[in-house]
Amino acid sequence: MSPAIEIREAVDGADIARALFRRRFGGDPPDFPHHVLAVHRTAAGGEVPLCYVHFTALGELLLGGGACVDNRAMRALPPAARAAIHAGGGLYRMTLAWAVRHFAPRYAAVFGYCGDALAERIDLAVGFERTAHQHLLVYWTRELPSGARDALIAQAHAVGPF
Repeated sequence: MSPAIEIREAVDGADIARALFRRRFGGDPPDFPHHVLAVHRTAAGGEVPLCYVHFTALGELLLGGGACVDNRAMRALPPAARAAIHAGGGLYRMTLAWAVRHFAPRYAAVFGYCGDALAERIDLAVGFERTAHQHLLVYWTRELPSGARDALIAQAHAVGPF
């Protein structure tokens, strides 16, 4: 990846990604953790948010949603940065893969609620699996007995769309 692109969890991520989130979803991002960002560090020392994903903790599981990529900002990147992102499978894929690795030690599963075909392909490429519930995907961070898996899936499903 280009050294000018950084993926991280940010306490102030809602503030950093507010304009991007508003353009994509028409409202403000959640004001509670966890905010994962991919940013471009400019030559002038600033940073431009390129991708944002929000995660909500719920006991042993994490619910991921609110993913968005700023395609306008992506087009403005230097060619080397765009090439590195392309080689990594795209910015959303890179950001999501980073996030599941980052959160894996703390949560037994990461869930996504996905109704978009392209996003679902990326989620599956990262390692998410379909569940018996339409749109509900899961990434298992560790081995669990089937009963425990079923209980976590039921817990995530009970939340509804997230």
